[in-house]
Amino acid sequence: YNRHTKNKLSTYSYFIKRLKDSKITVYKMFDSYGQQDPRKWTVLVDPEGMSIWITCYENQNLGEIKFKIDDGGQVFTNNYFLITSSIEVVVSKLLSVGVQQRED
Repeated sequence: YNRHTKNKLSTYSYFIKRLKDSKITVYKMFDSYGQQDPRKWTVLVDPEGMSIWITCYENQNLGEIKFKIDDGGQVFTNNYFLITSSIEVVVSKLLSVGVQQRED
């Protein structure tokens, strides 16, 4: 057990928790891609608003994590990738394009 594994942005549950902590609605969609597939998981963000699909890609050879953000070409260009290890960068990007935060 590696205690650092749980708090990696590429970890499905950690990513979802951090978005929810930022009051962003996120739905779990899929986390069972094949072992040779570079995709790790996919979530749906702001389903009643912008409906943005975020898929985490991991290049194990390079140790690179990137997120494909797809909103059907409304704001993000096709094949838009955000390369970051910071949830703050992801949240800022989502809020800057109009993703709504939940009211308490």
